[in-house]
Amino acid sequence: MISNDSLDGHISGMVERYSSLFTLPSHKKIIIWLCILCVFCGMLTIFPLQPTSSGLALGLIFGTAFFSVTSLADLIIYHGFMKSDPVFNLRRCSALSLFSCLMWFGLILLGSLISIFLGNTIVWIKLFLLGFSVVLILRLLVFSTTSFADRKGVFISSILQPAVCTISLFFMGSVIDGLSADFFLLSAIFILIPVLAISLFTFLVNRVGKRNLGIDSLSLFKAFMANWTENLNAPLEVFLDRLGCERDVKLSMLAFRTTGEKIKAVMVVPALHSGPFRNVGSSLLPYTIQDALENKLQCVISVPHGLAGHELDLSSQLQSERVVKKTLDSVDFSPFSSEATPLVRTSENGASASCQVFGDCALFTLTLSPETMEDLPQELAFTIDSEAKKRGLSSAIVIDAHNSVDGSFNLKEALEPLRKTAFSSLGEALSCERVPFKIGTSKIVPEEFGLKEGMGLGGITILTIKVGGQTTAYVTIDGNNMISGLREEILSALREVGIADGEVLTTDTHSVNGIVLTERGYHPVGAAMDNAKLISYVRQAAMNALGNLEFAEVSWRTETISDVKVIGEKQIGTLSLLAEKTAREAKKLAFSLFSATGVLLVALLVLL
Repeated sequence: MISNDSLDGHISGMVERYSSLFTLPSHKKIIIWLCILCVFCGMLTIFPLQPTSSGLALGLIFGTAFFSVTSLADLIIYHGFMKSDPVFNLRRCSALSLFSCLMWFGLILLGSLISIFLGNTIVWIKLFLLGFSVVLILRLLVFSTTSFADRKGVFISSILQPAVCTISLFFMGSVIDGLSADFFLLSAIFILIPVLAISLFTFLVNRVGKRNLGIDSLSLFKAFMANWTENLNAPLEVFLDRLGCERDVKLSMLAFRTTGEKIKAVMVVPALHSGPFRNVGSSLLPYTIQDALENKLQCVISVPHGLAGHELDLSSQLQSERVVKKTLDSVDFSPFSSEATPLVRTSENGASASCQVFGDCALFTLTLSPETMEDLPQELAFTIDSEAKKRGLSSAIVIDAHNSVDGSFNLKEALEPLRKTAFSSLGEALSCERVPFKIGTSKIVPEEFGLKEGMGLGGITILTIKVGGQTTAYVTIDGNNMISGLREEILSALREVGIADGEVLTTDTHSVNGIVLTERGYHPVGAAMDNAKLISYVRQAAMNALGNLEFAEVSWRTETISDVKVIGEKQIGTLSLLAEKTAREAKKLAFSLFSATGVLLVALLVLL
């Protein structure tokens, strides 16, 4: 089984490594910096060769020409080849040119200093050519690994800016020796070598993906980039659909209705995983289910985390829409029961389970808080459901509370205590009398907590259940796990308003993943929030729910959705490691291949 930390850590690492490609200043600022760089460095590189006012003016002309043709090239590249590219907008084209010019002018300045020392301006031309080749390598590398343009578009977009910048040389006649035929021969060689080097690099890097998944590594990387830079899910989901496998998945629901047969609340527990990250696959599934049912039923919807791991990530939003549609088609609830038991909690070896029986359906919550817990396997839910049926119940709904993270998680050690405490709580709940109950509901979406802070669009929902003299609460927060100890603080605050027990649940939404640069790749609930403020929201929601308590009936059902495409355990495991393998191979190749290319280029400059 693949843990959150395994996949999310790889995703976070990739985001961090390539964040400079999508955390750029505005286009206006980039153009200003490009202009300053070209003009200033143009004067700085020419003036040492001709330390007069005319040399300064010539440097100004050289730098201005460099900036002008670079800006023109960026416009041609964008409008001619990158207009429909999901990653390379005009701002990123200009940013790449800014980085290119920065490297180029560094070599040109070095050429000026060496030319003065040797008294030979041919060195200036050779370093200009070396800069040309270095920039071409950079641009070929960036465009070929991130742009969706075809090979022709990639080549022209890569070579156009450095090629047109050679026009500025024709303003240098009074400073450097005249351009000979050797210059144009060298230029052709210095174009051919970078093209061959990048072609070999991309071939070898792509081979990593073909060996592991049968796909080009760089094509997959481009799909990731389209999602990280422009929030586009479709390119990546094409790969996930291709890698996915079909599974039958389950979706369990508890519906509560009050006088007049109005549905007051529905708790939906999908046996699916809300991943892999951002808006890809089923990452938004808890909120999309919640939003769709709220619009249809006009009531409070809670969507806590079922028992499932990354192997049950849906492969695309299209598959998520199938699940949502099936959910909407399944809300014709019947029959209803008016009886429930109190909530019973048992604990063993750090594991804690609550069980509350509604009619003939047992509702379980499982937690290891304050110790770390991650995704629990479906097999545990099957075991608990089977035990509930052996004891005369028709169904069991098992929730992974997913409410504490602080360090590593040992699944093997956790399974048996969780199983035992679930069975124990079931036995105690079944020994309790089933009596009429009341339900109160509330929902709050805090404005100051968003995806970067670790809270999804679903906000905070709460269902309060009163059975006899006991009042309990199921608090569901749309987030991915929770910092250790926060669950206990929330329950303590709820006791202050008259709620004896309950559970704090998270949806395990992965809409918060791959957005912030942290070790985990996301902020668990409470890690980047004002926790006092968060607790005050939960407390307020609880008081609202207590204020609308009323007698209710409950209905339950479990639906099977056939042939849903999920990513699959083997595929998600391979995918979670492919990024690291590709990055590792790319680093080794870049060091060896580009070092050899640099040595070859310098050798050619010395010999020719």
